[in-house]
Amino acid sequence: MPNKQRLFNPPNDRSIMAAWNDFLTGHVPPVNALRRLIDDSWRRCLDVKVDPSRVQAPAALSADALDGLQQQHRELLNAGQQVMAMARDLLAETGTIMILTDPQGMILSVEGDPRALSAAEEIRLSAGSSWDESICGTNAIGTALSVGQPVQIHASEHFCAGIKDWTCSATVIRDPYDGRILGAIDVSGLGKTFSPHCLALAVTTAGRIESQLAKQEMDVRYHLLERSMAKMSSLHDGVIICDRRGFPIKANGCAAQALLARGIAFDLKSTGPIATLNLGLFSSTAGAVAPAWLRDDWLEAVVVGGERIGTLLTIPALPARPLSTRSPAFTKVVAEADHHQDFTGIVGDSAPLLRAISKARLLAKTNVPVLLLGETGVGKENFSQGIHRAGHPGTQPFVALNCGGLSKDLLASELFGHTEGAFTGSRRGGMAGKIEAANGGTLFLDEIGEMPLELQPHFLRVLEEGEIYRIGETVPRKISFKLISATNRDLHEEVTQGRFRMDLFYRVSVTSIRIPPLRERRGDIAALAAHFLRQFAERYGMGAKDIGADVLEALEQHPWPGNVRELRNAIESMFLMAGTASALQLDALPEAIAPALAARPLSADAGRGKLEGAELASIRATLAADHGNLTQVARHLGIAKSTLYVKLKKYGLDQDVDGARSTISV
Repeated sequence: MPNKQRLFNPPNDRSIMAAWNDFLTGHVPPVNALRRLIDDSWRRCLDVKVDPSRVQAPAALSADALDGLQQQHRELLNAGQQVMAMARDLLAETGTIMILTDPQGMILSVEGDPRALSAAEEIRLSAGSSWDESICGTNAIGTALSVGQPVQIHASEHFCAGIKDWTCSATVIRDPYDGRILGAIDVSGLGKTFSPHCLALAVTTAGRIESQLAKQEMDVRYHLLERSMAKMSSLHDGVIICDRRGFPIKANGCAAQALLARGIAFDLKSTGPIATLNLGLFSSTAGAVAPAWLRDDWLEAVVVGGERIGTLLTIPALPARPLSTRSPAFTKVVAEADHHQDFTGIVGDSAPLLRAISKARLLAKTNVPVLLLGETGVGKENFSQGIHRAGHPGTQPFVALNCGGLSKDLLASELFGHTEGAFTGSRRGGMAGKIEAANGGTLFLDEIGEMPLELQPHFLRVLEEGEIYRIGETVPRKISFKLISATNRDLHEEVTQGRFRMDLFYRVSVTSIRIPPLRERRGDIAALAAHFLRQFAERYGMGAKDIGADVLEALEQHPWPGNVRELRNAIESMFLMAGTASALQLDALPEAIAPALAARPLSADAGRGKLEGAELASIRATLAADHGNLTQVARHLGIAKSTLYVKLKKYGLDQDVDGARSTISV
């Protein structure tokens, strides 16, 4: 790194002063006379006409204005309070002080050696004073905020004459969630107190403050979810929880449909903050404008302790309209779509599916753990609910929890519960966890392969001993439940890689059920399509719709890497695109499913017969869906890779693949 040594040794004041005089008189300083950081900063100071003769910062804010500024940045001050208190003791008799500022370089708090504090007052290096680079010239606070990096400025390297007796080291403090600069931490002292360790101290302190900010934000989100989750169970209205920044952090199953029904293009999984829902210190200073679709009566403030910590957005369901009569050809499929007793959410009669349901029904009568294996989107939660209904015909609880996407601490609290005062933000009176809530019924843990390794021995003990300790509790509680877990990972491989405990693996997989992917039960696609069409007709009140043979044929040829969930999304998209039409249209098929996936016409198909034509179309569709990855194509088609090569040559597709070797992964 250029000039690295200069950061650890005081520069030559005489040569720096000579370069400074050259700058002020319009001359070019000698090459390498200045560090690049200083050269760039001095040039910025000249551009904005900083007064080089300045001897101190501008007058400080009034007491009331400073109090208001500190209130605005109270979270940053709270996060730094303990660290700053330690600085008072750590820096005593060192001739140095520690300073916390806002993003504009306004000093919020100062601690350290009383003698240094007195000297700092003379240049107004004190609370309420601004040390922005455009005002006070090159200085560690202002320059660090300008470049967004750690900075150490020694004596004569300062731009303004009255500050050249000081040495300062600073770095920015960033929001741990979105990376924006919240302020700066600085260690300053008179030039004789120079130490290369001051910059390391500033960087370490900033890291500790950022960690404390992350913990504070986690506490706020915990309270937000706790206050809002009861309303997430709405069966009709879409509900979205937004944090203080306006970011959607959780949505119920109806939210996407409620938005789509109103023609609102809003991606809940990858979206920025919703303008006007950012609160307090996160609010925009530019006067944000709310999206045109957002209605005020859909918004509800979530308030804890008199402070708004988030927003609940509720999109009411549209009123349903009567269903139209279906065509006779489709009536039989609709009538047969949902007929598996207890497993009502599972649609189809294919042999692989019926074998899985039969095994699930048998295992439902036992109390041994069941592990559901299957790709993403095959319907593992529907199977778990079916097993619960088949094994618990009464009113025993069914409790589900997804182990993915939660931090270790939050997942521990969700699983085991906690006592009052167990940690910052714990609920008054404590809280029962999901394991305790499932007592007497079924606990379904989705994505169990993502359970943090540190929690696995604690959960193993629950399974082995039949008792649970809430976080912060010393007396166990007896519990009994049926465990159903699910994963799309290879847990054998996870055990081999040390990411999943072997003893827990054998406990959760006493019995297992493989749920077949949709490509292995293409005969169920018609029934599934009918089932989804009925659901969407009822939900959107748009009237029932049929599905033509050409559309159904295209659906049956697609490899469905996203399985039933992908099919459901495709049907929903086509249903909404159909508008008032009585049937789904072929031209509304999503691109990945459209039968004309190949760029060239299929004139050669006519003489191959219907079976060969269907096989060719299936191979082409799978090649497109898997972006030419022949290993994936063979797996999704259920054939050996060598067989795939034979078929590619048979249908003249091998030349297409060979011609695209640079872009197709084989």
